[in-house]
Amino acid sequence: MDAGKLRKFVDEMWDDSIVPQLSEYVRIPNKSPLFDPDWEQHGHMDDAARLMETWCKSQNLKDMSVEVVRLPGRTPLLFAEIPGQSDDTVLMYGHMDKQPEFTGWAEGLSPWQPVIRDGKLYGRGGADDGYAVFGSFTAIRALQEQKIPHARCVVIIEACEESGSYDLPYYIDALEDRIGTPSLVICLDAECGNYDQLWCTTSLRGNLIGTLRAKVLTEGIHSGAAGGIVPCSFRVIRHALERIEDAATGNICLDALHADIPEERLAQARAAAAVLGDTVIEKYPWAGRTQPVTHDILELLLNNTWRPTLSVTGADGIPALGNAGNVQRPETVLKLSFRLPPTCRPKDAAAAVRAALENAPLADAEVAFKIDSAMGGWNAPPVAGWLEASMQAASRAFFGADAMYMGTGGSIPFMGMLGEKFPGVQFLVTGVLGPHSNAHGPNEFLHIAKGKKITACVARVLADHCARGEEKKAAA
Repeated sequence: MDAGKLRKFVDEMWDDSIVPQLSEYVRIPNKSPLFDPDWEQHGHMDDAARLMETWCKSQNLKDMSVEVVRLPGRTPLLFAEIPGQSDDTVLMYGHMDKQPEFTGWAEGLSPWQPVIRDGKLYGRGGADDGYAVFGSFTAIRALQEQKIPHARCVVIIEACEESGSYDLPYYIDALEDRIGTPSLVICLDAECGNYDQLWCTTSLRGNLIGTLRAKVLTEGIHSGAAGGIVPCSFRVIRHALERIEDAATGNICLDALHADIPEERLAQARAAAAVLGDTVIEKYPWAGRTQPVTHDILELLLNNTWRPTLSVTGADGIPALGNAGNVQRPETVLKLSFRLPPTCRPKDAAAAVRAALENAPLADAEVAFKIDSAMGGWNAPPVAGWLEASMQAASRAFFGADAMYMGTGGSIPFMGMLGEKFPGVQFLVTGVLGPHSNAHGPNEFLHIAKGKKITACVARVLADHCARGEEKKAAA
């Protein structure tokens, strides 16, 4: 492989084709179905799928096939097959659906208007995860340009990831024969500790999402008449949450939501803490004098990757300040999002949370916890020697620094699904979501230089994977 020639090709593809296409993709408000229940009528998801399909078909990869598969009543899925020079299969994954707009975008920036500043493409979905299909195809093209062998590649881009990937299992079953049995999975939907090296994700947390409702009245009552007689629904819900979380520390109190941290993951977290240092803290937009839960960098990384946490992500039953009269509200409703350790059993966690919240509520108020989704996490299998060597060589060649390993606090349901379906498969899970990239929030951006280097690294791993497969075949 001529690394310089490969880098030049990838850089030109990004500048001339990928960035313009991603800019058009950013303009499409194709929110995930959880946030746009009428997605099918609005047609935005079809627009995004069509944009990606058209671009992929223009890439002229040898003997490729590209199509948008549609199962009735389910979000579309882009499916591509690129034959290779070996019998092995590489499964390359990404998603096209997006998180909602959110508030707080800086002046001149907005979720659906692409803006390029200082080498970053701002707008919703470019980094999470629109670039994945473009990067995957470009990595394969970069090898074909130099006539470097690669295995058969199957590219899957789903449209339901931000809603928990509930449509994806149906497609995996429907396309099972066409997918085959992969020996390597490449996922470009992960975080990175910095923009200076290749970061390989070793674990993902699970997610438990539910709606907690505390109801004390059938209608609002003047607070002067009800105060001191009717318990406030907010106090009832506060009391319930205290059974789950220590408000002073943020620690989760239920054993069912905890899991042991493997020694290998502890060692990798220590190495990541040494490299990242205070950037783990500094990357957040802190308000005023707010402090992190601890200044121990290792503990922060473990909190974020292997320990359960609770976030309240939404509320109903609470009027906006301008409409907040002197009324004892009938109910308070909160959306709860628990991040679960990678090896935690989500059904057990959901049952424990429901029991803690619902049993013996304060003042016998009506308290109910409706579970919206409970997804398991993922802990990567041991990395094969060839893949470890390939990732290190790729990072040194295109970043000039060693590859690093880290757990990720978020979730990618497909990884756990694949780990169960294909025992022994190897994973390269990486991405461009580094400091301040702010996926899901305001001012989301894609770091263009990082995207280019990730694409080149993927090409190197694809080449080494094929070479390794041929070595094993010759030895047999």
